[in-house]
Amino acid sequence: MQSTLITTLLLPLALGVIMLGLGLGLTIDDFRRVARYPRAVLTGLLLQTGVLPWVALGLALLFRLPPELAVGLMLLAASPGGATANIYSHLARGDVALNITLTAINSVLCLVTLPVILNLSLRFFLGEGQYVPPPVQKIVEVAAIIILPVAIGMTVRALAPAFAARMEKPIRAMSVLVLVLLIVAAVSQAWDTLVTWFAAVGLACLLFNLASMGIGYAAPIGLKLPRRQAIAIAMEIGIHNGTLAIFIALNVLGNATMSVPAAVYSLLMFFTAAGFAWWAARRPAVLATQPG
Repeated sequence: MQSTLITTLLLPLALGVIMLGLGLGLTIDDFRRVARYPRAVLTGLLLQTGVLPWVALGLALLFRLPPELAVGLMLLAASPGGATANIYSHLARGDVALNITLTAINSVLCLVTLPVILNLSLRFFLGEGQYVPPPVQKIVEVAAIIILPVAIGMTVRALAPAFAARMEKPIRAMSVLVLVLLIVAAVSQAWDTLVTWFAAVGLACLLFNLASMGIGYAAPIGLKLPRRQAIAIAMEIGIHNGTLAIFIALNVLGNATMSVPAAVYSLLMFFTAAGFAWWAARRPAVLATQPG
């Protein structure tokens, strides 16, 4: 995936505006609620750091991926959730405050977990380790795109609640538009990669994506967590920060092949997450019409 004006400037700017809009719908109490009931946060973190790498390892071995592609899949599994996870969760009526909390904590944790998982993967699949520095720069970018705009939006809501309420529907509509543009941009950039590499790694990426979202939804439901939190966790661990994985593969490891799983996954996840969001957003209305 090559950098363009769209991906380096316009896209982060659009995501920042959307996150500001999401902040207009949040209050400090939303985050206090998450802090008071930490089971959801702990569940999301455990699934992200303790379960998904094993799922990726199992798929890499099952499909007998070439070593470099296997490392790329493990790198993807070690990457935290991306900014679009918050947008999809918002559209699916998930707990956005939980999403933002998980994104922030996961991004900090990955400074430790990502180098460890990646180094072990390099040793296992290629027989040699390599020092992988913590991706501090990218974590700062995540904070700039997600946390800062949300904080500004929450401040606006506290000072002008009527304005924040009026902006809810326009922001939801803009979220859909940005996601459509994201999908178009992803398809246009990654189409050649998808066509070239899908036979080798496409099915593994698709199954990893479906497994991530499926586990992310089923595990919280099984633990009797609220459905809104289950939706948030499913989106958070199902929508990985593919940009971070691609950056590390290309600029740290210097291996374009290792970036392929993240590029293919980043394209597929837009469609699977859209389908899940559509199902999740409709289901409460369906259930409400059923007799008790």
